[in-house]
Amino acid sequence: MDSNKIKKGLGRGLSSLIGESSKDIKTNKLRLNDLIPNSYQPRKNFDEDSLNDLTNSIKERGVIQPIIVRKSKKENSKHEIIAGERRWLAAQKAGLNDIPVVVVEADDLKSLEFAIVENVQRHDLNPLEEAQGYKRLINEFAYDQEKVSKFIGKSRSYITNSLRILTLPNEVIKLIEGKKLTTGHAKILVGLENSVFVANKIVEKKLSVRQAENFVKIFKSKKQKNSNFKDSNIIDLEKSIIEKIGLSVSIKNNKKNQGSITFSYKEINQLNKIIEIIKSYY
Repeated sequence: MDSNKIKKGLGRGLSSLIGESSKDIKTNKLRLNDLIPNSYQPRKNFDEDSLNDLTNSIKERGVIQPIIVRKSKKENSKHEIIAGERRWLAAQKAGLNDIPVVVVEADDLKSLEFAIVENVQRHDLNPLEEAQGYKRLINEFAYDQEKVSKFIGKSRSYITNSLRILTLPNEVIKLIEGKKLTTGHAKILVGLENSVFVANKIVEKKLSVRQAENFVKIFKSKKQKNSNFKDSNIIDLEKSIIEKIGLSVSIKNNKKNQGSITFSYKEINQLNKIIEIIKSYY
């Protein structure tokens, strides 16, 4: 694996997380039964056809690239997989008893970083899982969007747009997780007030992404007709705030410069974030 290539594409690569010097990396073998999945694994679904292809490859050639593990904090006799869960699953299906591993020292943050880097590098995460991984960095390890951007090696706007999919209602998220909606559909629904209704219609009518776009235009055009043509400066201000805090913001301002600012949140962590921001300045 070319460490320079990974660093360029992802900010910090696997090599920098393991240790820069190759002499620090030692490959061992552990029994498959002595390994447990990574509780910080951002990837929730493994494609069955792809897993079968990997299983057949392992039957022919074995596991060429070792998986990365750490000692389990919950089970002393076990090791927790940090990166390589798909290879571990395929090795089990192939009937192997053990698998090559690299044992590293890693806290929970490093474990999540490892998993995100590996999956993004291999393009194994769907946009929902990718966004959920970034969200965990932000909510559980005090990352902000700028820090996530530098870590992954992608633009700040990419991270912001990625996280927007998580602003969808839980009902819509479940439809995506159940593969009843594609992430292409989900991106269309972001910011739509009646997204649950539209999502259910897309599923019911089995609409393609293009058909869903046309369907959504009906509601967006109605919304525009009913709006009071918000001042462009107010719109720019809303966008600026959204990019900085990652939450939906609506500003209403009348001719007397009186109005309101509304912050929308979907869970208690987002509410706490708003409160912390206010408290830190006042």
